[in-house]
Amino acid sequence: MNNFNKEESDCHILDEGFTAKDILDQKINEVSSDDGKGAFYVTDLRDILKKHLRWLKALSYVTPFYDVKCSDSRAIVNTLAAIGTGFHCTSKTEIQLVQSLGVPPERIIYANSSKQVSQIKYAVSNGVQMMTFDSEVELMKVAKAHPKAKLVLWIATDASKAVCCLSVKFGATVKTSKLLLEWAKQLNIDVIGVSFHAGSGCTVLETFVQAVSDASCVFDMGAEVGFSMYLLDIGGGFPGSEDTKLKFEEITSVINPALDKYFPSDCGMRIIAEPGTYYVSSSIWGPMCDDLDWITELLFENMGAYTVAARPTIYYVMSRSVWQLMKHIQNHDFLLEIEEQDISTVPMSCAQESRLDHHPAACASTSINV
Repeated sequence: MNNFNKEESDCHILDEGFTAKDILDQKINEVSSDDGKGAFYVTDLRDILKKHLRWLKALSYVTPFYDVKCSDSRAIVNTLAAIGTGFHCTSKTEIQLVQSLGVPPERIIYANSSKQVSQIKYAVSNGVQMMTFDSEVELMKVAKAHPKAKLVLWIATDASKAVCCLSVKFGATVKTSKLLLEWAKQLNIDVIGVSFHAGSGCTVLETFVQAVSDASCVFDMGAEVGFSMYLLDIGGGFPGSEDTKLKFEEITSVINPALDKYFPSDCGMRIIAEPGTYYVSSSIWGPMCDDLDWITELLFENMGAYTVAARPTIYYVMSRSVWQLMKHIQNHDFLLEIEEQDISTVPMSCAQESRLDHHPAACASTSINV
């Protein structure tokens, strides 16, 4: 695991007795009295650790590869790197960010269905081998630019009931998959597995089950062609807040039996997923994103995913108790032994600015500008 770097994260380590709402109220008061009236966010890094423990409990043998494009906050990526997740990157910039925090290339999958050749070459030069493809065009690009790549075939799913149906734009049909596998074999490109994405905000549990079944069929096709595939990527679409039609545990309650049926634990399969929204949607609190759109004091919870494009000021907070817990996790690697209540009972340390703990060992910066 990577070491959690407080300086990299500009994280405020505070004493007990306060909540994230305290610092929000204090900063809103500051903004209200300031002519600049700048937007800002407060990120609860404890929430990300809680989500990770919840994931390990519900999907114990599925390794999460965080979808960086969901939120490329350096503090968030640093936190997830420290607790051992992999990373789903869609660009050179995201790969650079992740590797700058010490993440090894084997914990990165370059997942983009329309990759630039220059960025494929960048991945090669930095040791990143796993990457997805779903078309002949991508296969040819990879064959020329990265012939030693470990390819993952992205298949389409029936995500018509999802809020965001990715299969409209991405993914090979099961029928096309056989042709792509045959061509990859002719090009002497190694295909190591299959990936799918049920779509963001999927409302039909059967979609996940059918996707796992379809992936199993493609694995059979790969074996017929001569590939020894060993990786299954079950994608993203996992909700990170409780205001969704399908809850996280409802989805995992159908995914686990499907995995047991088609990819039992003794078959030697490595299973990963690409959660993004799941980790960050409830970790960030703040007013509206755009400074120019100020109407009144607007405060929204669950603002963590795909909401910080305007780059407002972000305050990262973590209680000292959670910080100490993270150090234990890194030093002793006993994450699976920690019960969720062990962290849920730890109060967030968010307080008024006069109470912020800004000793040099805890924070990269002693000043906060709104």
